[in-house]
Amino acid sequence: MTEAKDLLYTSISKPLIEAGYYVLSPNLLMDMLKAESAYDSELFIDGDMKMFNKILGADAIVFSVIDEWAKKGVGIQTTIRYVIKSAYTNDIIFDRRCELYLNLAVNSSSGSALGALLDLAMTAINTASTDHIVAARKCNYIIFDDIPRGKYSPDYMKDMDIKSGPKNIKASVK
Repeated sequence: MTEAKDLLYTSISKPLIEAGYYVLSPNLLMDMLKAESAYDSELFIDGDMKMFNKILGADAIVFSVIDEWAKKGVGIQTTIRYVIKSAYTNDIIFDRRCELYLNLAVNSSSGSALGALLDLAMTAINTASTDHIVAARKCNYIIFDDIPRGKYSPDYMKDMDIKSGPKNIKASVK
């Protein structure tokens, strides 16, 4: 599960940056937290966020909690909860859960028995060789797709009439 946390942690900043937020370097923060023996986000999620504002100048802290991360069938199943907390008030300002199945099945639709056998072999190879980072990236983009645009986005303050999606998202993607 440590590898899953690392993959998710290092991939979470891109959709936030693209949404117009300034994000501190995940690798730099990970090294800093590891040096302080404070690597697991679970140690902080219920704590006081004000120290992150004081030490790092952060406005908000993003937490991701992995509930499930496994190869299943012909794909990868991930269930991740994302929480953003204010570094000023400790309030939860964003809380969503993504249950994503990354379907890696290959279907050439040739219709023949040989084609079906080749599809099965290719699906097995595809499932074995696909890195979990692909599922993490897809989950991140699904979760942050409709987050309000940050001040570095040209759409900042122009998206106030757009309603956010559901709190719990279930998706199956290729």
